[in-house]
Amino acid sequence: MLHPLKKRTPLTKRIALALSTGTAAAAALAAAPAGAAVPAGAAMPAAAGAPAAAPAALRWTGCGTTRYPSLQCASLQVPLDHAAPQGRRITLALTRVPHTAAKSQGPLLVNPGGPGGSGRNLAPYIASALPKDVAAQYDVIGFDPRGVGRSEPALDCAAGHFDPVRPDSVPRTAQAEQANLDRVRAFAEACQARHGDVLPYIDTVSAARDMEAIRAALGAPKLSYFGYSYGTYLGAVYAKLHPGRVHRMVLDSVVDPDGVWYEDNLAQDRAFDARHRAFLGWVADHDAVYRLGTDRDEVEERWYAMRAALAAEPAGGKVGPSELEDTYMPGGYYNGYWPVLAEAFSKYAADGDAAPLVAAYEKFGAVAPTAGNGYSVYTAVQCRDSAWPSDWNRWRADMWRTHAQAPFMTWNNAWYNAPCAFWKTEPLQAPDVANADLPPALLLQATEDAATPFGGALAMREKLKGSALVVEAGGGNHGVSMGGNSCLDDKVAAYLRTGAAADATCAAQPAPQPSAGTREAAPAAGGAVLHGLLGFRS
Repeated sequence: MLHPLKKRTPLTKRIALALSTGTAAAAALAAAPAGAAVPAGAAMPAAAGAPAAAPAALRWTGCGTTRYPSLQCASLQVPLDHAAPQGRRITLALTRVPHTAAKSQGPLLVNPGGPGGSGRNLAPYIASALPKDVAAQYDVIGFDPRGVGRSEPALDCAAGHFDPVRPDSVPRTAQAEQANLDRVRAFAEACQARHGDVLPYIDTVSAARDMEAIRAALGAPKLSYFGYSYGTYLGAVYAKLHPGRVHRMVLDSVVDPDGVWYEDNLAQDRAFDARHRAFLGWVADHDAVYRLGTDRDEVEERWYAMRAALAAEPAGGKVGPSELEDTYMPGGYYNGYWPVLAEAFSKYAADGDAAPLVAAYEKFGAVAPTAGNGYSVYTAVQCRDSAWPSDWNRWRADMWRTHAQAPFMTWNNAWYNAPCAFWKTEPLQAPDVANADLPPALLLQATEDAATPFGGALAMREKLKGSALVVEAGGGNHGVSMGGNSCLDDKVAAYLRTGAAADATCAAQPAPQPSAGTREAAPAAGGAVLHGLLGFRS
């Protein structure tokens, strides 16, 4: 469930509105056409085919906002199929905050995750969040990866896929399972019908090759990279393809490269359940405010009673059990949302008032009109990157086994990814991103992160020789740097200044306190803005 699907914060909407206006290679892989499967663990050379023409210089135009007046925009044409560079071209949308120092360290590409997340809005945020002396040394570059946002063509497979009220995610009857299967199969078929000509080229390796095209168009001998969530995997793939082109690399909230993607999602299910229980424990700790019990197990029982009641009568005709899960899942990404989620839970379960729950759904769970693009790209990349089980019996057995341990999101996440069981485009093999040819990379990870569990950062650290891992001990948020934890932020800034990286541990920020109204009680204002940019399921 690694992608930004849901609504954005008002600040992000304003930014988006302003922007809208203005080493050796395995021979078998080298010879493989773009649509062919890649041998497991193979190295990744440059794409085969005739050499591409030298990219034209980017033409930057001003697209600044009141908050980010120096922001610039440009577009870049790249091959749809990097193995056929003289063929069809597609367009990538880019943003830039230019360096201001006399001496530049070159471009710093940023990516918020996904797959399917737009990076155009992240560039000005990162440029403003970094210390001024560090930001001044870099051209901070955001980009919408192929298929995303303002890049063309932009995917959008099926409008209304997440319209309420959906079938209950937990298929306790054959009829409920079939209703969910029909829904996800229809989405896969709609994607093939609408975008079948480009789906073979919507994948992580192709996106990484686009990054190299961006570097070349910038005229930079090397680039630096700052990626969150799925963006950590994209960065690792780019580094495997072009280790000599990497200047600095920051990977925050790290994907397990050994689990791409089916196993990673099962790991998420268990981690999200643990994080949801942490939220319920926080509610119990504040029983004087929320009146739902002083024991976590008691509060959990009341949460599942609320779920059962909504299955019988959806709140406001909008919030059934699947929508309830959608609403509370963001709390697994960012504990700044806990107060408003707890307030909605309390009002419904203790007072019988559904209005705050509906409002919380509309804020966190309801899908924005443009979100179909992000989910379409998410599905296209995940289904193409690696093989998923094609036998639904395997899915069913795995999900029920995991659900028994982690009931909060297992089936919801299964249906989120289940179009891959019916995907027509043949899958690739996920490459081995092990790399001993990089300069030191800096990894950052919270120990209790649900979306990218801690083990993934340990695995990536082993694969990227010489890398350093900064751990946020006890933290559970997803996307931990540039969000207000000064210890983490200082480590990133120092690394970007000098390239020196060392293992370290930082304390997590304090848990939020209950708020009087229905506002998020964010540990740091920057965290609220950052998580609005990263989105949920990213």
